[in-house]
Amino acid sequence: MAAILSVRNVTKKYIMGEVTVEALRGVSFEVDEGEFVVILGPSGSGKSTILNIVGGIDFPTAGEIYYKDTPIHTADEKRLTLYRRNSIGFVFQFYNLIPNLTAKENIELASELSQNPIPASELLEKIELSDRAGHYPAKMSGGQQQRVAIARAIAKNPDILLCDEPTGALDFSTGISVLKILRDFNTDYRKTVVIITHNAGIAAMADKTLYVRDGLIDRITTNETPAAPEDIEW
Repeated sequence: MAAILSVRNVTKKYIMGEVTVEALRGVSFEVDEGEFVVILGPSGSGKSTILNIVGGIDFPTAGEIYYKDTPIHTADEKRLTLYRRNSIGFVFQFYNLIPNLTAKENIELASELSQNPIPASELLEKIELSDRAGHYPAKMSGGQQQRVAIARAIAKNPDILLCDEPTGALDFSTGISVLKILRDFNTDYRKTVVIITHNAGIAAMADKTLYVRDGLIDRITTNETPAAPEDIEW
């Protein structure tokens, strides 16, 4: 498998007045095309910073990031905007749906940003919300809103789906259904999925897990036979 993301000795420092905080201290790893990757660590370990940097939202202080063979760390704002628009889908813990648009309209809005979108009707069927297509976010449960948010991220058909604590606000059964959608996107469309989480149980369903602590990659493990979402220990 070819690497779709390569992160090489990346550091990130935040200067707040007279205080310098080292969020990342020389992080290196690769994500292969089509992998399901979990980045696991406690709050403040640096995992969200990793996600923001590989997603083109933030810049490293030093080091290199490559999407396939394209350098992201030296890209200007125009190229970063195209990278985020065409290659990356984002899923966050809080759904950020547009309240005055229906479920289907929220998904279709993302489709307009893509040259090769996945139809909203197809995605609504996959997330088992076809009967909620005309509902507004306020009329949906948290789990339903998160499924719509995932479908919205998937709609533009990105190469990489980056997920920041996608199950953090959900109960067990709803969280499992969300993880199943993410796994199905990975397998059905052969796309790369990266999840950051503090939930150690999710690592069982990953092809590769990066354990992050104090701004460093503590270790990297792989699973030859990843668990199904419904079989993980929550």
